[in-house]
Amino acid sequence: MSTLKERYIDYTATERDGRLPALDGARALFVLFVAAFHIWQQSWLTPAFTVGGRYITLDPLLRSGYMWVDAMLMLSGFLLYLPYAASAEDGKPAPRILPFYKKRVLRIVPSYYLCVLIMLVFVALPKKSYDVNGALSWWRMGRDLLAHGTFTHTLFQFSYTGSPLNGSLWTLGVEMQFYLIFPFLGRLFRRWPTQVYLCMLAAALCYREWVRVQPDSTLIFNQLPGQLEAYANGMLAAGVYTALKRRMKQDRWTRLLFTAVLCIAVCGIWQLVKGQAACNGYDKIRMGQMDRRFAMSGLCAICLLGLLYGARPLRLIFGNRFTAFLSAVSFQFYMWHQVFAVQLKEWHIPASETETPWIMGEYNWQLLYTALCFAGALAISTLVTYVFERPIARLGNRKQAGRAAKKHK
Repeated sequence: MSTLKERYIDYTATERDGRLPALDGARALFVLFVAAFHIWQQSWLTPAFTVGGRYITLDPLLRSGYMWVDAMLMLSGFLLYLPYAASAEDGKPAPRILPFYKKRVLRIVPSYYLCVLIMLVFVALPKKSYDVNGALSWWRMGRDLLAHGTFTHTLFQFSYTGSPLNGSLWTLGVEMQFYLIFPFLGRLFRRWPTQVYLCMLAAALCYREWVRVQPDSTLIFNQLPGQLEAYANGMLAAGVYTALKRRMKQDRWTRLLFTAVLCIAVCGIWQLVKGQAACNGYDKIRMGQMDRRFAMSGLCAICLLGLLYGARPLRLIFGNRFTAFLSAVSFQFYMWHQVFAVQLKEWHIPASETETPWIMGEYNWQLLYTALCFAGALAISTLVTYVFERPIARLGNRKQAGRAAKKHK
């Protein structure tokens, strides 16, 4: 029987069992903001309240919620590069390439393919989305499935903006494309961090300026080259975190400093959010996001460092059992929340007094619809995570462990 000390878990620790618990809350929060934006697009519910006689509205946060995708990609860069930074600090070789690919494929591909299959069978085909002249076009369906199956769907108009399979999946296309080059990029970053960081920023800047002069940015503004600065900021933050971990003594003064830095970064993010929310027109919105991507991802990276090295109560708020659960299901939640919200609306759930309750401002409908969207998406993501994603991951890990054991016999 374990003792009380053995059962005690210090949720305020910066690291625990090789993990950074506070980042669970950060990941959940980033996904929540993006989901709130997508659901707001359907409900038009904009919470507002008065505090101390001051009117506060969440409209800027909701209206610009897509910006938090940049924070998600930054966090991905942070977590991907962390083992490389740690091995460099310890004077050890960089992580092996093949296990990295195996782990990423096992983590992403089965759940992603399941989502594509469900969207195809229960949405695209019943709605006749691939039909031409009243008949199914195997060519249209096949090319869309091929693009999604190879994670190249962001590169083609028909599979990016013209696909019925789930618009949120574009980020996974970008992620998988980045995974493809990351083991090599990570090694270069590990050896020449300053030079590679600047090259990644320069590549993103050149791409942004190229997008700026194009007549239509719809297809090109969310491509991988334009996201490199977000990944670069995450990788840099991972290097800084690892260096500070070895060289800096954590005491109340450093915690106070990093908490103050976190607060300043949050204020900066709020200014970016308000500025982006004021953009009107698709082209201005896209370019506004691209112009703010470096600052947005950089300030969010500073927030990660502030959480990890700041006040202990912050780490408790962001790193606990509940945030660990939310983080565990966040991948599925991100994939399913938008399509679930759209389907609820098409099924007229919940019932409304008018045909367009979001336009007519039916507050009770907006409130109930929003609650159902979040609750339903959370239920779906929990089910898929623990019934599909986790069992497949465990099976794959056992097989890899078995093959590794045979090699050592």
